[in-house]
Amino acid sequence: MAATRAPPAGFGELEVLAVGTVLLMEALSGISLNGLTIFSFCKTPDLRTPSNLLVLSLALADTGISLNALVAAVSSLLRRVILPIVSHRSWPHGSEGCRVHGFQGFATALASICGSAAIAWGRYHHYCTRRQLAWDTAIPLVLFVWLSSAFWASLPLMGWGHYDYEPVGTCCTLDYSRGDRNFISFLFTMVFFNFLVPLFITQTSYRFMEQKLSRSGHLQVPALIAKTMPTINAINYALRSEMVCRGTWQCRSAQKSKQDRTQ
Repeated sequence: MAATRAPPAGFGELEVLAVGTVLLMEALSGISLNGLTIFSFCKTPDLRTPSNLLVLSLALADTGISLNALVAAVSSLLRRVILPIVSHRSWPHGSEGCRVHGFQGFATALASICGSAAIAWGRYHHYCTRRQLAWDTAIPLVLFVWLSSAFWASLPLMGWGHYDYEPVGTCCTLDYSRGDRNFISFLFTMVFFNFLVPLFITQTSYRFMEQKLSRSGHLQVPALIAKTMPTINAINYALRSEMVCRGTWQCRSAQKSKQDRTQ
């Protein structure tokens, strides 16, 4: 693993600054929006349901992605703004830090993808079987999502696949430039189990929901794409649902009542 890497051709320090700025905005928005979901779940007892546990798991995964992007943003901005005269202007945390950063980002990304599929299945279970999701189903499902994601993300640390610096050199991820048999076998196996299977579950669940609701005369067709962007997930799965709205409203009402009592 090289300590530094030259940026791609035509990609200068100004582009590095732009990448860092975009990553910073994305990280802060993702942390803020998903933080609202986590805050609402923790502060509002009525929202602590098995179905919302799946939403909480997705919010935690997307917060992890945003934190990973925040580290990359800080690294990019350090390289352009704070350390412009230092020869070592790339990833500042060393090769071990690169592997940790790659593992954390990959694990939370996989947890986000699988978490989106879990929410799709949970909605299918609710709308098509007319039964509420039980805790003894939701908790093992969440544990499976996180343990499976951690397992797949740990394989490059054990030699199947490889984490390395991205071309810009300010963050770390899977080294997709490798073309050897080791990485190709890992990539295709990982894509099948962590992209194609969750996508199939998501599409199948929503397709069955569409058929069920269209027969009942209450057609509601959710998005069919397995979303991985933290901000988009927060808007689709939390901010547009009752979870954050009710949580924020109840917290504000409690604070207002407390102020009235003190007055």
